Amino acid sequence: MSDFINGFWSGYVAIITVVSILFCVVILIVTGRKKVKVSADNSTGHVWDGDLREMNNPLPRWWVGMFWLTIFFGILYLVVYPGLGGNPGMLGWSSSGELKAENEQAEKTIAKVYEKFAGLDARQLAGNKDAMGIAERLFLNNCAQCHGSDGRGSKGFPNLADNDWLYGGTPEIIQQTITDGRNGVMPPMAAAVGSAEDISNVAHYVMSLSGSPHDALKASQGKPKFTACAACHGPDGKGNPALGAPNLSDKIWLHGWGEEAITAMITAGKNNQMPAQKGRLSEPQIRLLSAYVWGLSNQAGVK
Repeated sequence: MSDFINGFWSGYVAIITVVSILFCVVILIVTGRKKVKVSADNSTGHVWDGDLREMNNPLPRWWVGMFWLTIFFGILYLVVYPGLGGNPGMLGWSSSGELKAENEQAEKTIAKVYEKFAGLDARQLAGNKDAMGIAERLFLNNCAQCHGSDGRGSKGFPNLADNDWLYGGTPEIIQQTITDGRNGVMPPMAAAVGSAEDISNVAHYVMSLSGSPHDALKASQGKPKFTACAACHGPDGKGNPALGAPNLSDKIWLHGWGEEAITAMITAGKNNQMPAQKGRLSEPQIRLLSAYVWGLSNQAGVK
């Protein structure tokens, strides 16, 4: 694709543009000076359908004037605006510049809406009807595609309304997550755990941590092998918010429950990404959105 965005094509476009305008000028001049032999009745001698004669009448002056005016307008446009390849024109106008200016104006207009919420903390925002009305629309437009319109998520996408948090659920941490995003990595652990049987035993041990149905014998054999996982999930499997390592003892399964799902996770690992919203949303928008997400799981703390 880079072959189409180099200096050659800019010059190519400029040449075609100039040649097209010069061609129109030449056509006007040549046709205006060309003399055509005519008959005594001012006809060219061309006859159709027996009696339909072509007359040699000049073009209307208003039509010729409009043609010249169009040419002059085209030349003036190319001087003022970018039309000759990479030439920016006298005004330096560009569609990207106009879009930037419009966005800046829109941001100034929107900023006035958020000014009245500037002095409120997350708990106060979560209890403010006007703020949460805006935040709900922000959530539906930017977050609901993954987390659902009610924030309860789905397989692979965390439930934001259950007070179970991978990185912590304070308003400040939620705001950080929305702003910078998250990249949660569970590395493949098959080599560290051992054989396929060992992996199966660890899967049953993991299920036993939450009191889920499991094979007690296999779980007891998998416990020693769980040390390979304890560095992130902790020796008791309760997770580590600093790393985003999930709690394995609470019966909340982000990527599926059961021996098959846990075995697949141990064997292949998982890479989950929460995209950063910084740059897409303004800081006041992220503040309101953070308060909204926090309020989903903290209704009792909403003022």
